[in-house]
Amino acid sequence: MSQWIDACATDDIDEEDLIRFDHGTQTFAIYHSPEGDFFATAGKCTHEDVHLCDGLVMGHLIECPKHNGQFDYRTGEAKRAPVCVNLKTFPVKVEGGRVFIDLG
Repeated sequence: MSQWIDACATDDIDEEDLIRFDHGTQTFAIYHSPEGDFFATAGKCTHEDVHLCDGLVMGHLIECPKHNGQFDYRTGEAKRAPVCVNLKTFPVKVEGGRVFIDLG
């Protein structure tokens, strides 16, 4: 069952960047790809529970600010040690200049 949540405006995130979005007890990272698409993942690194919002976005990778592990934010795939557990990803849609993520 879908549960679409209004997370932010498309203008809130520069290309090749991300923002933090908190909803209830959960935290997320929302990304704006170089191609203009939007993606959402769990907001904390799977290695040491550090929030990814302070990390560096390079192309389609997010680099954790603590130990420089990397994930492909489109798929959540762990790409560089020390991370070895993938990030959870969430479906995203854009409507009326707003980014929605599906928490269902």
